[in-house]
Amino acid sequence: MSKKKVSFPTAYTVLFIVAIFAASLTWILPSGKFDTLKYDKSNNNFIETKANGNTTEHKGIQKTLDNFGIKANIDKFKNGDIWKPVGIPNTYTKVKSNPQGITNIFQSPMKGVYDSMEIILFVLIIGGFIGVINSTGAFDSGIKQLAKKLKGREKWMIIFVLILIAAGGTTFGLAEETIAFYPILVPVFLIAGYDVIVVVATIFIGSSIGSMASTTNPFSSIIASNAAGINWTSGIEVRFAMLIIGSIISIIYIIKYAEKIKADPSKSLVFSQKEELESHFLHNTDDNKIRKFDLKTKITLILFTSAFVIMVYGVSKLQWWFLEMTTLFFVASIVIAIFERIGEKKYIENFIMGAQDLLGVALIIGIARGVTFILENGLISDTLLEYSSQLVDGMSGGVFVNIMMFIFAGLSFFVPSSSGLAVLSMPIMAPLADVVGVPRDLVVSSYQFGMGLMAFITPTGLVLASLTMVNVTYDKWLRFIAPLLAILTVLAIIALSINVYLVS
Repeated sequence: MSKKKVSFPTAYTVLFIVAIFAASLTWILPSGKFDTLKYDKSNNNFIETKANGNTTEHKGIQKTLDNFGIKANIDKFKNGDIWKPVGIPNTYTKVKSNPQGITNIFQSPMKGVYDSMEIILFVLIIGGFIGVINSTGAFDSGIKQLAKKLKGREKWMIIFVLILIAAGGTTFGLAEETIAFYPILVPVFLIAGYDVIVVVATIFIGSSIGSMASTTNPFSSIIASNAAGINWTSGIEVRFAMLIIGSIISIIYIIKYAEKIKADPSKSLVFSQKEELESHFLHNTDDNKIRKFDLKTKITLILFTSAFVIMVYGVSKLQWWFLEMTTLFFVASIVIAIFERIGEKKYIENFIMGAQDLLGVALIIGIARGVTFILENGLISDTLLEYSSQLVDGMSGGVFVNIMMFIFAGLSFFVPSSSGLAVLSMPIMAPLADVVGVPRDLVVSSYQFGMGLMAFITPTGLVLASLTMVNVTYDKWLRFIAPLLAILTVLAIIALSINVYLVS
């Protein structure tokens, strides 16, 4: 009798295991909370919230921040740069434990889906939009033309896409929005002779490198610097250097893998899925059945591409968020349907079929968010922060900044929101830099590098949603990313250490 081959669990099971692990920690670690301070713009005052839930109002002036030991400018609160409650240093208090049980574990995905509804709807509408464009045949025609144009120069796709997405990540925090690019780029990369791992690597690593080395990203660099009480331009040089060097290393790493599997497809980490993936993503490869690349096809593709250009402009310049982006793709699908003269019934049918294709991705996003509910309700996130601050007390500058990077990496597993971790931790962690004699901007850099490195692999981030887009299991991604992650970690350690040496 032959043994049944054991396969790696799906992303859903991985997240369920993570949820069980998170719940178990709430039974082991003591519960605790920091007091927080939040600015109320309508009343021009601060609201102090104690660990026991009691609140006290204070004047909305700089002296209030100074009295609480929060080294941030009052203007950052008034203009909305810091909009979340910030932790108050030296106020950690143990509270009654609230361990999370079986009921909480099973309820967490539901809570996560409710809380992530904006992102989930965005993903589903993107799916519907892609379903409509696929039904026209214009996309297949465009892919064929692009493949001919890039013949022999396919690697430039990797370079161009990664640089473009990394630029979006470092400037305005391009992250969840990259989900929209997978349906477009997967067929293009497959036609070029690459596999879906190359697509995920190019898009996801580009976004992660950009976020890791954020320069003007308001959800990372700026809010963390504001909460640390420094100008956001402080330390930008080391982060910009990390962006350039990290991007170059990542491009070389991806191209090396891409060219290897192009020469010998059996070397692909997903070779066993090759036929299945090509059947799913390459809808039509028969030249005789592909739509002609005529003027109408070109206009349809221009309308299609314009939606993404408008999205990037809206997010970066007009402060758009998920409501505006979702509306954009919904309207774009209608415009294409009208131009292509797709009937109402056919339009609805294609839209729903497209949305169904991304339903699994949407659920992954919600389930991942549910894990954070377990940690928040278990009241252990602040406990981990308190333990971390005690750990680095009294260290030398070089050791301090690197240990801080690993601490932030660990904390980001439990608080995957970049802005959430920044406002929670910076008022507590940044003053420790004064004690060891290093600039506070190094704590901000440590936070960005640590959180960025963890983003490559943390199940509670976007990685599982990205892998679900291309039907790849988590273990195959870990095998691919592990060597690059090690290289980038060493690079981050070197960058932080050199910076400490230069300022000492």
